[in-house]
Amino acid sequence: MMMRVVKWVLLLAVLLPAAAFLHYVLPRHSIVYVTSTQNLIVSPEEFRGFRAFREAARAAGPQGQMVADVFFINTIRANRAPLVLRNEDTGFGMPPYFKFNAADLQAYAQSYVSTEAAPRWVAVRYYGWRSQFLSMFPNAVAMWEVPGPDTRIIPWFNIVFLSVLGALVWAVWSRLRRWRRRRADPVAASWEAPAPRRGWFG
Repeated sequence: MMMRVVKWVLLLAVLLPAAAFLHYVLPRHSIVYVTSTQNLIVSPEEFRGFRAFREAARAAGPQGQMVADVFFINTIRANRAPLVLRNEDTGFGMPPYFKFNAADLQAYAQSYVSTEAAPRWVAVRYYGWRSQFLSMFPNAVAMWEVPGPDTRIIPWFNIVFLSVLGALVWAVWSRLRRWRRRRADPVAASWEAPAPRRGWFG
């Protein structure tokens, strides 16, 4: 019983961080209208998690003041919930979105600015989490106009990626189980007690 509990604890210790990592890096979509855009000079004490801080740290040096120039896109969802996005290039880093067009995306976002009375609905693709406590913002990746707030975006990339990942995990798990059985069966057979003899000749 104890070994089964330990096995489940170890399994959850692997699966939960993996699920959190995938939830952070995989793209998501929301239907919003843009209320405004901003270009702010921020510091690590005010906001965390910005890629621009790494570049600012290299430029400032060990004694310099570290600040970053970050684009923000302020939006409202169809249910009136706010969605504040940062707009930063990912370059060749992680996650591998290879985004180099933050300035162009900011220009598109400015062109989509509208009001609650006459909203201009757009779909925004982004990754990351919004945390008010940690001052974290999801990063916008793409944005395009849609007919209305009821537009449904099918996450084809996530469906294909998770299907392939699930198939790979299942294949590895199946091979490990077969390998364990091939190793365990001969050992278990060697531990079996010999059958009792019957009579003088077996």
